[in-house]
Formats: sequence, structure tokens, C-alpha cells
Amino acid sequence: MNELDIIPIEPRFKHSTIMKTFDELKEGDAFILKNDHDPVPLKYQFEAEKKGEYSWEYIEEGPEIWKVKIGRTASK
Repeated sequence: MNELDIIPIEPRFKHSTIMKTFDELKEGDAFILKNDHDPVPLKYQFEAEKKGEYSWEYIEEGPEIWKVKIGRTASK
């Protein structure tokens, strides 16, 4: 499973990079998102834009690193 480390990415490109990575997933596939803070605002974005299409599972919850397994559960 691929890991997307967004820590070094410029903040204005983080969400678009994550959404592009998600959009390239096939149904049943997933990736691990690595971040330096809880990506809860991103979860709200997924809920607003991808409701019913994604799964979200915390793998590691801080205090320095957060990892979330994000998967595609349904096709668009």
C-alpha cells in the first residue's frame, strides 16, 4: 500500500494532492496519508465531496505523526 507523506508539500497544494491521489484509486484500493497534525478538516472535505465513496481509518494518532488509511469503497 502506498504512503502519501504530505508533510513536505506546500500547504496550498496538500488537499488537491490528496484528492488527486484518491481519485486515481480503483474501487477497493487505499493509501496511507501521513501528516504532522490530525487531518480532520480533510475528513470534512471527503464527507462533503465523496460521501459514500471513501473509507477513513486512523492508523496512528499523534502526537507528532498522524497516519490515516483512506480507501475507495465505491465508484463515482
